Amino acid sequence: MINASGPLDGVVGGEQGERVGMVITCPRCGGPVRPPDLMHTAWRCDNCGPIAPLHVAEHIGSEVVATAVALAAKAEFPVWCPWPLPPGWMVTGIGWAGDERSGVSATVVACTGPASLLDGPADMLFIAEDPGVGLGVRFAGLPGPDGGPPLAELAVSTLAHAKVKVAGHPAPMWALDAPEDRSAYVGEAHGRWLWAVAWPAPAGYLLAEDVALHDLADWVPGGLVFGAASPYLLGRA
Repeated sequence: MINASGPLDGVVGGEQGERVGMVITCPRCGGPVRPPDLMHTAWRCDNCGPIAPLHVAEHIGSEVVATAVALAAKAEFPVWCPWPLPPGWMVTGIGWAGDERSGVSATVVACTGPASLLDGPADMLFIAEDPGVGLGVRFAGLPGPDGGPPLAELAVSTLAHAKVKVAGHPAPMWALDAPEDRSAYVGEAHGRWLWAVAWPAPAGYLLAEDVALHDLADWVPGGLVFGAASPYLLGRA
């Protein structure tokens, strides 16, 4: 894990107006990463090899979101967020995988709020990623760097377990065999993998409640509500 400055350095977004830093980890295993050097042109993880590093802002706010989505928009990469937010829900984190050389190859938005079947709060991550990045399977708690093989098998043998609206269009999603502490769904939207991962597991039923996902890279709604940083996205849960 690296705590570093970067595109968000200098952005004021913390509770006390401090500059926002980033936590940089391997998108596949969450482990520490090494930046490029004289011998290597790519970021790398000792366990996973060359990777697209995951950058997660340590605080969340309108300035942080604006800066992050500008990076994604430059790469024409979607940043999916429920909109309108379900009642009582807040945006609690944002991150992206990639670097200045390769551009953005994955994005993630964290949200927290109440969910039916639960007495306490629920946490959800919405991930868009290119094949092979490994971000979705990492948070889903599954092996391998890509969701393609399990999705291909499910798509031909099972009806979709959930459907969300993505930029106004229906997107089927299939539930995967995730660890018992969470639920994980995967589908495809705009030519990239779409993941939704929820803690605890029953929170996945939120996807049965007519969830609509909006691309923040197109425009950022003025009514977004922000909460404390997601420990799941920061790897601290």
